[in-house]
Amino acid sequence: MQALYAHSMRPDQDIFAAENEMIHTIKNCYTLFLWFFSILPEVAYYRSNKLEDLKNKHNPTPEDLHPNTKFVDNEVIMQIENNETLKKLFPKYHINWSEDTDFIVKIFHQIEELDEYKAYMNNQEGNYEEDRKLVLTIIEKIFATDDHIRWFFGEKDPNWIDDYEEALGMLYKNIVDFKQKKGNECKILTLSKDPRADEQFCRDLFSKTLKNDEEYEALIESKLQNWELERVIGMDILLMKMAICELLEFPEIPVKVTLNEYIDLAKYYSSSKSKVFVNGVLDRLIVDLREQDRLNKTGRGLFQN
Repeated sequence: MQALYAHSMRPDQDIFAAENEMIHTIKNCYTLFLWFFSILPEVAYYRSNKLEDLKNKHNPTPEDLHPNTKFVDNEVIMQIENNETLKKLFPKYHINWSEDTDFIVKIFHQIEELDEYKAYMNNQEGNYEEDRKLVLTIIEKIFATDDHIRWFFGEKDPNWIDDYEEALGMLYKNIVDFKQKKGNECKILTLSKDPRADEQFCRDLFSKTLKNDEEYEALIESKLQNWELERVIGMDILLMKMAICELLEFPEIPVKVTLNEYIDLAKYYSSSKSKVFVNGVLDRLIVDLREQDRLNKTGRGLFQN
């Protein structure tokens, strides 16, 4: 979607070059996902070292000598730190915080100001779900909202500004899927189950949507009731063109899956009314395409919507 939108802004760009740029962006998003994953172990490591420094100061207080280590002992953060898959992925993707310690310190200071963190630290009892809840709260209330973090990663790679929510959503989902019993073996989301097939799908969806742009636009316009195409939000048109492409060109994708995916995309990336609008237009188009026998879906259950 983003690649097609970018190409609409630069229609003279070579399509093959645009495809390659799209694939690079997809891979880049996964790198950002791993950078996000690496933050909390670094923050906990910083806090652990700070507590040790307090123990060794000239006149340590009883609190210095017997600190509250609940955060540094957070089981979910320890699972991230010791995860066997991440231990291999971090060096592979060149993820290292040795030159950005100030950033880690700022993150911790933001965390310790959270009311949820204070409540967490004051609760002497604890369990795995409480540890996970704190981690998810940090993602929601700091990673997702802090402009400094966005700026930091935007400076590392400007493309990450567009990938930010997607990569953060992957992180959140992955933490939700963690299991206490899995310990250091919790599954880490992969970029793709079948890299070659998925890359080809992306290229085909991109190129075929562009190739059939005029036809898809005409199909959409035929279903606009009391509307002119110029009045429709550009992102809605783009998403519907992609949906039509999936419906007509990808026989292995069920109609219902396509419909649901593009309704969700419209809800997330377009206007508040786009979900209903896109759903209505696509529903009417699917009826016509089915009557014209153009939905060449293969396999049981692929026609239902």
